[in-house]
Amino acid sequence: MNISFNDKTIVVTGGTKGIGKAIAERFLESGANVIVTGRSQNKPLDLNPGISYMSLNLESKVSVADFLDYLTSLEHIDGFVNNAGINIIDELANIEDADFDSVMEVNLRGPFVICRHLADLMGANGGKIVNIGSIWSKITKKGRVSYITSKAGLAGLTRGLSTDLAEHNILVNSVSPGFVETELTRKSLSKTEIIELTEKIPLNRLAQAIEIANFVVFLCSDLNSFMTGQNLVIDGGYTNV
Repeated sequence: MNISFNDKTIVVTGGTKGIGKAIAERFLESGANVIVTGRSQNKPLDLNPGISYMSLNLESKVSVADFLDYLTSLEHIDGFVNNAGINIIDELANIEDADFDSVMEVNLRGPFVICRHLADLMGANGGKIVNIGSIWSKITKKGRVSYITSKAGLAGLTRGLSTDLAEHNILVNSVSPGFVETELTRKSLSKTEIIELTEKIPLNRLAQAIEIANFVVFLCSDLNSFMTGQNLVIDGGYTNV
């Protein structure tokens, strides 16, 4: 079934690479007016020319304020995807307060501030918000205290927002991917490590970014008219074994 986003505006934070880029391109293919954000002041050269770009640093209150003003200037926002995120891996004893705060600023406080603003912007016509979480909102692994805390918090934020925004017909869900084949994955893991990892996934492979994107597109489409407040795990069965 084809899903059309003609005449709809979709914003994706952290949409210049990896899962975010796949999400943005999938919305563009479906006819949406797509806006993505990234930390660079200039639009990346490899970004699809049909996608608009806005610089956003979620650790900067000035940058966030400028971005909120930009959102206000848009005629309408039909869907918003909070995808921007960072991960600082370290042993608990070595985690600096500043590093913990950075992860919270980007992964949790940023989406909260943006969604609070979206409540007013979407209020008249309703809309869809999707927060990109992680399997680490459901399970744990050594060295990821900051990231796990932020993503578990994002799942809680999703549930809370879904209740507060339901009266405005704004549906809020989170999508929590498992291991996805991206450039970052290939850079951070050796071929041997990837093989060992896939053997632990019941489907015996990593996800493709487009598989995550397809589900996000569904959640933001008119086909989703009743699902809200859910944290949906897409991991090939990894968290079940």
